[in-house]
Amino acid sequence: MPKVSVVNMAGAQVGEIELNDSIFGIEPNQYVMHAVVVNYLANQRQGTQSTKTRSEVSGGGKKPWRQKGTGRARQGSTRAPQWRHGGIALGPKPRDYRYTLNKKVRRLALKSAFSTKVQDNNLIVVDNIDVEGFKTKTIVEMLKSLGVEGKALIVLAGKNDNVYYSTRNIPGVEATLTNTLNVYDILNHDKFIIVKDAVAKLEEVYA
Repeated sequence: MPKVSVVNMAGAQVGEIELNDSIFGIEPNQYVMHAVVVNYLANQRQGTQSTKTRSEVSGGGKKPWRQKGTGRARQGSTRAPQWRHGGIALGPKPRDYRYTLNKKVRRLALKSAFSTKVQDNNLIVVDNIDVEGFKTKTIVEMLKSLGVEGKALIVLAGKNDNVYYSTRNIPGVEATLTNTLNVYDILNHDKFIIVKDAVAKLEEVYA
């Protein structure tokens, strides 16, 4: 089992924790992680884009000129796609981009993402994150003590509004819960900061 140091908010080591091999120590499956990220992004699409066809734009009821004898190309409507203000040929219409993946695939992708963070030394276990009120400064100081630069995902064991609202003003930093974790967020952040109690919750669900 991989061992990781447990630190406090000041960055000082206060212990060690053994991570479950079946969650944090597997060989990451790049294909599965890619498939789940593509699925996540597709499911985020609103699908509200829409263009009007020649039957939906206004005008164009009368044939612009007679069929033969003018020397010009035959035209049936001034709202055909080749005309200015005409309809759009084969344009997008509202649609649902959502699709589902197998549950085993989603679980394997999450485990692969966790294992990737451990292998790259980007997983930080904190014994507890305690913030009095909505204090962005407290979180900024904690990140500085932990040596975190760039984007960071903070994973909490339970709902904590103080931590959640204290991170909202920090660019690239996001707080989430164990039950709302997704592969995209894990891979999209450089550092994966997780509370010790949240590790136990993950192992309870995914082991």
